[in-house]
Amino acid sequence: MEAVIHTEKLTKRYGKNRGIVDVDLDVYPGEIFGFLGPNGAGKTTTIRTLLDFIHPTSGRASIFGFDTQDDSVEAHALLGNLPGEYNLDQKMTGEQLIRYYGRLRGVTDFGYAGEVAERLGAEMSRPLHHLSRGNKQKIGIVQALFHRPPLLILDEPTTGLDPLVQDEFLHLLEDAREEGRTVFFSSHVLSEVERVCDHVGIVREGELVALETTETLIQKRLRRMSLQFASPIDLNEFAALPGVSEARAEGNTVHLTLNDGIDGVIKVAAQHTLIDVDLRRPSLEEIFLAYYGATL
Repeated sequence: MEAVIHTEKLTKRYGKNRGIVDVDLDVYPGEIFGFLGPNGAGKTTTIRTLLDFIHPTSGRASIFGFDTQDDSVEAHALLGNLPGEYNLDQKMTGEQLIRYYGRLRGVTDFGYAGEVAERLGAEMSRPLHHLSRGNKQKIGIVQALFHRPPLLILDEPTTGLDPLVQDEFLHLLEDAREEGRTVFFSSHVLSEVERVCDHVGIVREGELVALETTETLIQKRLRRMSLQFASPIDLNEFAALPGVSEARAEGNTVHLTLNDGIDGVIKVAAQHTLIDVDLRRPSLEEIFLAYYGATL
């Protein structure tokens, strides 16, 4: 299967300052790809390079097989984009803006634009200078989605949206995936990435430090396990087991951090009167913090 987005050693340097370095990634048709990293990590630089708003220092990128520099017009015709920061004609209403973009793209049917606007609660009839940051963001989302492009590239799309609108926006992304369209979006809201994304990339200081399916990324990391017994037990029985990286007792409850070795833990626990067991995988937020030097 040919990748919708493909990069090879994509690098952008700003003089002595770092941008992105040797970014290799593939995003495939019909998937939602989450691109994670704090401000300054290289997310927006990557997106702007993909869109040919800035040129790479070295390496290359393609969208639907079109080189992002040599064939940028063809690539742009196949995508919808919401930048992290954008300036719109403040005198125009949302409806006027979408119809303007529609003329540029040759779109005459605005039925889907109306559906997206209604689902987000976008105020399409008011001039943009009368709208709050969050309501302007809704208009920005409508202009990215209204023509049902096969690829969406969205930079921090839920910025300024309230939780209910964020939830509806994620439903829109899930609908796009069901239609076979592809989504690439950056985000600070790790819970939303964990909810909808098929693959996740984590960028740190301009380098892609993790590239996994969301499920694999979560499964391969540490797990937390709590065992409640009828009476206190010797903690060393668990601390000495292979795969147990941390063990502590709290009354009759043993709390473990596991790299592996659940089978051994269960066998030791079965030698005692076990009342309750709780096992959970780390959240994407915990994994993200681990890549930035925090301790799980």
